[in-house]
Amino acid sequence: MEEPSELPEGWMWTKLRDVADVITGNTPPKKDQENYGDYIPFVKPPELNDCIITKSVDNLSEKGAKIARILSPESILVSCIGILGKTGINAVPIAFNQQINAAIFSENILPKYGFYYFQTPEAKELLNKKSSSTTIPIVNKSRFKTLQFPLPPLNEQHRIVTKLEALLAQVNASKDHLAKVPQIGKQFRQSVLAAACSGELTKEWRKEHPEVEPASELLKRIQEDRVQKYEEECRKVEAAGRKKPKKPMNLELEEFETAGLPTLPNNWLWTNLHNLASLITKGATPTSYGFNYVDKGINFVRVENIVNGSIDSNSLYHITQETHEFLKRSQLRDNDILFSIAGTIGRSSIVRAHDLPANTNQALAIIRLPYDHISIEYTHFALMNQTTILNAQKEMRGVGMNNISLGDVNSFVIPIPPLSEQFQIVTKVENLFSLADEVEQQYQKALYHVDHLTQSLLAKAFRGELVPQDPNDEPASVLLERIKQERAKNEKEKKPRKKESKTLLDYC
Repeated sequence: MEEPSELPEGWMWTKLRDVADVITGNTPPKKDQENYGDYIPFVKPPELNDCIITKSVDNLSEKGAKIARILSPESILVSCIGILGKTGINAVPIAFNQQINAAIFSENILPKYGFYYFQTPEAKELLNKKSSSTTIPIVNKSRFKTLQFPLPPLNEQHRIVTKLEALLAQVNASKDHLAKVPQIGKQFRQSVLAAACSGELTKEWRKEHPEVEPASELLKRIQEDRVQKYEEECRKVEAAGRKKPKKPMNLELEEFETAGLPTLPNNWLWTNLHNLASLITKGATPTSYGFNYVDKGINFVRVENIVNGSIDSNSLYHITQETHEFLKRSQLRDNDILFSIAGTIGRSSIVRAHDLPANTNQALAIIRLPYDHISIEYTHFALMNQTTILNAQKEMRGVGMNNISLGDVNSFVIPIPPLSEQFQIVTKVENLFSLADEVEQQYQKALYHVDHLTQSLLAKAFRGELVPQDPNDEPASVLLERIKQERAKNEKEKKPRKKESKTLLDYC
């Protein structure tokens, strides 16, 4: 036998069939619904997650259990079709399907020792080497039985399992702590945005800068600028002998109800996007007009591409220049704000020069602001604020997919500080978000190390490096001889067993 790696003195390589009985599962006919009920768990590969099994998604009835193959507790289950090497150990009697081989170890082998061994990189590599060369990897029962198995003295098995369980408990506790970091980061960002949009973040700055132009003057200037541009356009068309253009809907400031809104700092005001934006529109889907997506071309942004407040360039679709020119209304510009209004409501991003040329569909609203009068970044932060998103989600309607209208977007109410304070807020938010980014990067590194620590501990355990060897332990060769004698005795005492029905694994 070709031995995979060198073992410590007192250990030896053997084959799985020498230390365990191997059984392949089966599936009671699904045509007969009476085979299924709530009598016994029926385990399938998706439920093998290197864990202890006490229940399953599906269960068999007593009738189905008579057809199935039942495992007593502390049997080791290993997936042997498709994704090889997913492992579990049952704490209760279970049935299992034909994609799983089970090892029932001799009384002289600790079940937990075998359970942990099958989780090692070496065991998974050996399993993959045994697989048939088909499109779907398969390790049938006969091949599974010939897997090499590292056998240490029984006392050392106890030491290995005890040490592994103590260390893996610490690793799992670390994973549990790390799992909280993304949510903490998300809550931190929302706390920052809430402080930014309430004036709390720039409280000290306002004390030092009492004389600033109030936001009401800013809003008045935006409206005056719109009127001026409209009147200039009217003069141009009249001089050309054309009909006077229709008044833009946002030419006049819109009044709205402010009762119930929180009190804002001095010089701030509540307003809606109708009063701020020079344009609020949405895109169109190319396929609705007979155009197809292409491998390379103009960027086409969808809701899925808006990730953590930015456009993820790695997952963009593309359209041709011809399609881009045809879908003129939804061509994006530098500093446009995108806000998702269908499917997942409330994702937003600023379009930057490096994203262009680009286009978008009707699931994203395009918010275009007079950026010489207002900070695009501040407005984006106000739209990212949880309060704004929750208010948007309250307006959701539609069957099958949530959506809100452009009218709803026009009605979004956000707090507006003086322009100079907007710039201060943006600087502070960006600095705090940079700190959050650093923490998240450290989290990713820690998660990588913790994930690899489990595999490292398992590898060391089955190389004999995790616990010390005791020269007084009974060597594995003697243990194996005793196992063989006991199995031979048990086999002689057994009654002839009915031949198992064939499964998919048996034919491979």
